[in-house]
Amino acid sequence: MVFGLGKKNSKGPGRADGTQDDANTVAPAEDRHLSVSDPTDVAYDRAVHGPFDADEISTRDGYLDLGALLITPYDGLQLRLEVEERTQRVIAVTLDLAGSSLQLQAFAAPRSEGLWPEIREQIGLSVGSQSGSIEELDGMFGPELLAKLPAVAADGSRGLRVARFIGVDGPRWFLRGVLGGDAALDRDAAAPLETLFRAVVVVRGDSPLPPRDLLALRLPKDAIADGTGHVPAEQPAEGQGGEPYRRGPEITQIG
Repeated sequence: MVFGLGKKNSKGPGRADGTQDDANTVAPAEDRHLSVSDPTDVAYDRAVHGPFDADEISTRDGYLDLGALLITPYDGLQLRLEVEERTQRVIAVTLDLAGSSLQLQAFAAPRSEGLWPEIREQIGLSVGSQSGSIEELDGMFGPELLAKLPAVAADGSRGLRVARFIGVDGPRWFLRGVLGGDAALDRDAAAPLETLFRAVVVVRGDSPLPPRDLLALRLPKDAIADGTGHVPAEQPAEGQGGEPYRRGPEITQIG
């Protein structure tokens, strides 16, 4: 596997309302832990279809351990970690696959109620304040949001930056995903990343935390930073090239 670090000069850690951008990393690996059942229920059952709580799995072997999140390796997957420059904390992990991306963040939540309904409302307000638009959709995981924000491409043309927000409330945690690239608008392109989202395991821990506090992420235990912003690792698999995939703004041209 190959890992890289993306540093972000931000005022605070990523927020559950999705107002932070994503991160930097890489990892070709074999397909594991993806035998979760298809979500065919009328109402999505998280405990059956995922994402899962750490108490709901029998072993952590084979997962990529990022602290609060256990990620399933997948062939062709590139994994990027975003580091807050001020604190040097890892605040998000982004999975890049075939031109699409999925940013993941996990937050502490109350025992008695979920965060997703309130966070959806806050995302809508945030996007609206930036002259963007929000569409609420009915997706695999229940209600989700499609956000479109005005943007300017590198050539000066105007367009829209598009992101699809998904969220799942678990036992004392909330997992938020932001789909970008082709997956934001194309359900077929999103399917592999949705499967990876369902296979995520959240490690909440027993420590009392205020609702919305970001659950701590970290580099894998066997990764040692070399001081250059990258982590020494194996060479990328053949056909991947020597550079991690780095996602730029997803802009849909509008003229």
